[in-house]
Formats: sequence, structure tokens, C-alpha cells
Amino acid sequence: MRHYIIAIDQSTSATKALLFDEQCKLVDRCDIAHKQYYPQEGYVEHDAEEIYQNTVEAIRQVVDNCELSIVNCQFSLAITNQRETVVVWNKHTGKPIAKAVVWQDTRGAEICRQLREAGKTQMIQEKSGLLIDPSFSASGVKWLLDNIGGAQEAASRGDLLMGTIDTWLVWKLTGGRSFFTDTTNASRTMLFNIHTMDWDDDLLALFGIPRQMMAEVLPCDAVYGETTVEGVFEQPIQIAGVLGDSHGALAGQMCFSEGSGKATYGTGSSIMVNIGEKALPAPEGLVTSVGFSALGRHFYGYEGNIYSTGATLKWMCDQLQLIDSPAKMEAEATSVTDNGGVYIVPAFSGLGAPWWKPDAKAGIVGMTFATTRAHVIRAGLESIAYQIKDLVDVMARAIGGRLQEICADGGPTKNGFLMQYQADLLDTPVVCTDVEDASALGAVLMNGFARKTWTSFDDVTGFRKVTKVIKPAPTDQVQTGYAGWLKAVSRMIEK
Repeated sequence: MRHYIIAIDQSTSATKALLFDEQCKLVDRCDIAHKQYYPQEGYVEHDAEEIYQNTVEAIRQVVDNCELSIVNCQFSLAITNQRETVVVWNKHTGKPIAKAVVWQDTRGAEICRQLREAGKTQMIQEKSGLLIDPSFSASGVKWLLDNIGGAQEAASRGDLLMGTIDTWLVWKLTGGRSFFTDTTNASRTMLFNIHTMDWDDDLLALFGIPRQMMAEVLPCDAVYGETTVEGVFEQPIQIAGVLGDSHGALAGQMCFSEGSGKATYGTGSSIMVNIGEKALPAPEGLVTSVGFSALGRHFYGYEGNIYSTGATLKWMCDQLQLIDSPAKMEAEATSVTDNGGVYIVPAFSGLGAPWWKPDAKAGIVGMTFATTRAHVIRAGLESIAYQIKDLVDVMARAIGGRLQEICADGGPTKNGFLMQYQADLLDTPVVCTDVEDASALGAVLMNGFARKTWTSFDDVTGFRKVTKVIKPAPTDQVQTGYAGWLKAVSRMIEK
């Protein structure tokens, strides 16, 4: 009997169900977008109920579309998800007390400022590996408990649960029988001790979050429960393999060895390098997280997160209406010889690593009467490459030299101009693989490890197929461009 793995990739903008066979080949997929809520400045929210319903519908559609006989095939489910976005819900009713606080949300900035002023930076970083920042889950949960009527009392009574999106989906899919998260998502909450691999009582107390709200933490390659997916399957199937999306990409790009790294180009971007099985302090501007936990081992990673990369391109399409789709941007960007002195600093939700300026604002600088639409579009694409370079330079210094290569994944990797500009800026080869959805592939690998389909990393490394290697050809133009970028960032930070 053939086995198929449905990987749920629940991202910031959409929920994807991807059907893989046990050779890790993509058979079919279904994508369903969800609504973004911006109720006031600095607030970014999702409807957790909508995300769950979209998850069920995406699974239903991909199973219906693939024309496989459910009777003659076995299925299991894996999950990879947008990280830090957090849901608080009533465990009796199953209803969220408010919309999910998205990782881009900055309402927790004041809470974070107070903690920094109280001298908690070192303690939090030593325990969690993270810097104090509202992008991580803890301040969002505290804000909900402090501002939703009766929430703190309900939490103290044990009526409320909290979790990142993986926890919410597992709980809902299992009818509330499984309340679990994995080590990677836990390590992004600012409540998890990456040395003891458990929730930290000091951190929980700091944010006023009762331990009884917290899910049990499992390795990425564990079995999380069983589900019929609201009747899509007559018999329950296993949920096996869960990890955050950036960590999924690290595994999906087969970065199993110390010093290997990847760049995920999504709504935001994550640059992560595997630093081995010891949680080393991160260099300034970066954080240390659990890279992934599999086969009885915990691997850690240095990581830097950029808030707006693909989101910048979407903003230029949807809000500015400069162009119909990101797919058309390459031709427009290459229609001019340079950016004309124009820079976009996409601090729509502040600036992440290595700047960590949550109060920074976005801006377009350097425009003149000679500026054209093409210059602005090119500046938007270049802003992605510049932000990646900001992080890679810090990482390279931390490991004692430039990285050997960067494994790239995500939709923007299809843009030839962006990938070449990136390689030139970094003076490092950019390696693209045949798996556009590396996060989903990472979840599939964890699923297979959990079910003992594969029992070693060597069993799966052959599934990674390199499609192209973009070799760098650095020029004075790209270095001049980067110098201009640093000046533009300085202007936004100083405001």
C-alpha cells in the first residue's frame, strides 16, 4: 500500500496543503489565502478560526484533486508554520479570546521597552537565546492577558491555552485531545529555555503567563496525534512531524552539518546557519534558536529575521499598484541600468536583525524628477538583497569567514535579477534547489523520521536536487549600492 504525506505549510499569507510521495516528490498542492487584519497602527492580526477552516479545506481539495483512492492508500499529516504568531483560546469552548497576534505585530513594543529598562535583556537572552522584541510571542500573549476583559483571571483558573499556529492546528485537528508544540516553535516564544529544553518558570513569571497555558514540547520528529480532518478521512491518520517554517527550510535544504546555512525568501526572510549541538551565544544582532530536533539529537542555529521581503513586493503590487504581480518585476527592474539612487527601506513593522529597531518606519529615499516606476521596483527588489547581506555579514564573522554557499528557497528565488544581485553582493554562490517549498519538505522529512521510514540523515540527502548555482560576479556598482543602502537605513533609524 502506497503512503502519501500531506504537508501543511501554514504561512503568514496563506495555507498550503502539499501532497508528497515517500520519494519526496510533490504530487499536488492547494493554496488558500487568508485575510490580513490591520485594526490600528502597529497591529497585525489573523483569524485563527479562518486559518483552521482553510487548513481543512486545503487538505480536502488536495485529496480530492489527486484522484488517489483513499481506500488503497495510506496518508499522514505533517505541519510547518509561520512562527511566533500566537493564539490564546478557551480550552472548554475552543474559541480564541481574540484574533491571533501576528509576528509582524508591534503592540508589545512598550512591554519590551520596559523589560529592557528593567535590565532583563541578559537574563532573557541567556535563557531563550532571543533578544527582547515584540516579534516573539511572549509580549503578544501578555498584551492579550492584560487587555482582554477577564483574560488574566481565566488564565489563572486554567481555562485558557496559548500556542503558536502549529499548536492551535494540532489541538483543533485532534478535537482538543493533543496539546503539543515542537522545540523549534517553542524556541521562538521567548518563554522557552533552549538549554533545559523546557518552558522556563522565570520567563513565564516575567510575562505573567501561567505554566498551565503551555503545551507539552516534543521533538520535531514525533507523532502528535490522530485526526480525520473533519471527516475527510474515514479512519484517523497520524499527525507526525512538526516544525516552524524557517527550521523546516533548514532541514529541507539538508543543512544537517555544522556551518551549513539557508536563506528563505518569503513574506519575511530567515537566514539560519546550523551551529551544531551546542547552544552557543549569538553574535550581536542575531539570535540562537533550536534549528531542529530529530533522531534523538537537538541542533541549534544562529538566525536573523527580516520582517519585509516578499511582503515588500506584495505592497508594491497591491498598495502602490506599480505592477500587476511580482512575476513581472524582473523585466521592469532590468529595464534600467541601476536604481537611480532610489532606496526602499521596508520597515513597515520596524526593522529586524541586525538592527532591531521596532519603532523604525518605512521610507523611500533618493527620488528625483528623473525617478521612474522601474527605479522604484528595482529598489524594492534590491532591498531584499541588502537586508540578506546585513545578516550574512554578521554570520560570516561569527563563524570565522564567509559562508561557502547560501541555499535559497521561496517564491522570490524565481527572480533571476534578485538572485544574481544577491550572489554579487555576498560574493558567495547562491544555490537553488528543485524544491520551491523547502519548509514543507522539511516537515515531510520529520514525518518520515517519526514513522521510521528513514532512520538517518544520509537516508534523505539524495532528495535534494540542485537546479542552479548562481555564481557571484561582484562589481563596484553593487558595493556602491550597498553603501547607499546603509545610509538610507541610518536615515530611517534616526527619525
